[in-house]
Amino acid sequence: MRLAFVILALSFSASSFAQQAYHLQFRIDGWQDTTVYLAHYYGESTYLRDTAQVNNRGEFSFDGKKPLVRGIYFLVLNKTKVPFEIVIGSNQHFSMETDAADYIKNMVVKGDLDNKLSFENMIFNMERHQEAAPHISVIQDSTLQEINKKEARAAFAKINETVLAHQQELIEQYPNTLTATILKANQAVKIPDPPKRPDGSIDSTFQLRWYREHFFDNFDLAEDALLRMPRPLYSEKINEYLDKLFAPQADSVTQAIDKLMMKAKKNPETFRYALYALLQKYQQPEIMGLDAVFVNLYDRYIVTGESDYWVNASMKKNLKEYAERLRKSLIGKTAPNLMMQDQNLKPRSMYDLKNKYTIVYIFDPDCGHCKKETPKLASFYEKNKARFDVEVFAVCTDSSMVKMKSYMKEVNMKWITVNGPRTYVGSYHDLYDALTTPALFILDDKKKIIGKKIPADKLEDFFVNYERFMKKTPAKAPANSSGKL
Repeated sequence: MRLAFVILALSFSASSFAQQAYHLQFRIDGWQDTTVYLAHYYGESTYLRDTAQVNNRGEFSFDGKKPLVRGIYFLVLNKTKVPFEIVIGSNQHFSMETDAADYIKNMVVKGDLDNKLSFENMIFNMERHQEAAPHISVIQDSTLQEINKKEARAAFAKINETVLAHQQELIEQYPNTLTATILKANQAVKIPDPPKRPDGSIDSTFQLRWYREHFFDNFDLAEDALLRMPRPLYSEKINEYLDKLFAPQADSVTQAIDKLMMKAKKNPETFRYALYALLQKYQQPEIMGLDAVFVNLYDRYIVTGESDYWVNASMKKNLKEYAERLRKSLIGKTAPNLMMQDQNLKPRSMYDLKNKYTIVYIFDPDCGHCKKETPKLASFYEKNKARFDVEVFAVCTDSSMVKMKSYMKEVNMKWITVNGPRTYVGSYHDLYDALTTPALFILDDKKKIIGKKIPADKLEDFFVNYERFMKKTPAKAPANSSGKL
């Protein structure tokens, strides 16, 4: 977003005023002869939008021929954020007067309902906070027993109910204001009790299904003003929806994303923000297997051209390269064969291994992280090779056979080790997502990828949990089976 630095005059003729899309007039007692900036939030960032000169009476104004984007704004004086915020909604011609001694309590808003409501709500909340302070002190007192905090908790809950009731009153009375939209967006939906079946039983999945369906009832994903909040409310809401309401599995997360993106698509700006935030979220996910979500996002919203209005050629090229690299080694895909020379210059093929599990381990003898991980992998291998029927197919990225042999001896690598550059099937870089080392992939007996990027000291837990899971999973009948005995 571009920064606007425009010095504006403090007075305008009637004809020029008619051409102004916005005219924000201020008087702040205690300010004089200085420069002030108008800025707004956007996600986790802030941006300057306009500049004004303060006269010796504390008067200044921001004016422009193009409307300001809606959201929460603030003033910047001497590189410091002034401690109050401004609501910029549909009405962008108003005035505000206050005193530097107490900006909020002394604020007088003229000509704008949004900011009038906003400041009245701030004062209301400050007064309720003062009421709640002694009760909070009791609740947080670690020397008191819970029974001694009962009255304080009840009093605090009552004050909190008063605040929520006041907010609801504003929302219902002024539904078309941005202030009401913001207050509503911060409210959680109320989940109903599950209905009883005719036999008296309760559907234990009802509330989760209802919550998924109604999660965004109070939060309009197509409202771009919600992108410009004091905290990144929009991305927080998306993360809460995806992380708490759905199992961390690529298919279920992708389906959930498709539903929320249908809502965000109604506004090109919210669609762009949501997609960019999701691409970042799943570019390097903490949970194994969710990198497939990034690939799905690329296929659904980049390849189709839906994002061409904001994704330039360079960005599209980078996204494609990254998605295609991830696609090579997603969980569930069959791992490509690797065939390289071992320390005796003998060709060794990964597909020749008949073990129940294969660990593909790509390492660099000079890599600091590899020097920590490889001994841990060697310890796991020695302890669990027979237990899990696992073999390691280690690929050295350095072309030096001398260095590879020395490292094998140093770490006591008793598994199969091959030299990556001495390949018969092409570069491992082109076959696996392994730009950095170490890279680790776990394959089953059919060479299907079942795990990756797992720390060596967590491998034993992985295999125990995987085998426990497989025992609980019913075996699928062959596709051509008739089901008859």
